[in-house]
Amino acid sequence: MRINPGTFLRWMFPGVIWSVDDPEGIYLTFDDGPTPGVTEWILQTLDRYNAKATFFVLGKNVELYPDLYQMILDRGHKVGNHTYSHQKGWRMSLERYIEDVDLAGDMVHTELFRPPYAQITRAQLRQVAQRYRVVLWSVLSRDYNRKLSPKKCLRGTLRGLRGGDIISLHDSAKSFRNTSYVLPALLRTARERGLTCKILEL
Repeated sequence: MRINPGTFLRWMFPGVIWSVDDPEGIYLTFDDGPTPGVTEWILQTLDRYNAKATFFVLGKNVELYPDLYQMILDRGHKVGNHTYSHQKGWRMSLERYIEDVDLAGDMVHTELFRPPYAQITRAQLRQVAQRYRVVLWSVLSRDYNRKLSPKKCLRGTLRGLRGGDIISLHDSAKSFRNTSYVLPALLRTARERGLTCKILEL
């Protein structure tokens, strides 16, 4: 599903990165990992296509699975902070939210941040943006939606795909049925269209 951030979203999220000015590259991102059995598969699939990606990891999962986290780094991919415990910012005070971000930041050394569910208040965003480049997406795969068939998920992801897109995917057991169908087809399509899958360097 293509996201076209209009005036309201840009007002709500000032300074947020939605896409990249790069007609020759696309930017795959994976949220919520690392996840045993899923992260390894994603990395192997990316390797087959010589593709790079950015993983917005959860601090609690890095703590549980440090070897998987290191595997992401060792394969030459980028990491971003996705908070420690995947909280919805709209339901949290500024202090509690920043504490959760900082807890992840102690383990995940990066200049990139993505708020879970894209739920972040303007006050939270202002504080986070003092230390991070905040990244959302131009294409939301919705691979997490179990009511969405893998084929529909793929169609929505590929519709209007173009250079500079930041594509939101997930590194989770919940999403794996759709992700495992979408990712190889997405990588094949990118190759056919002459698009290179790159890490986010902002």
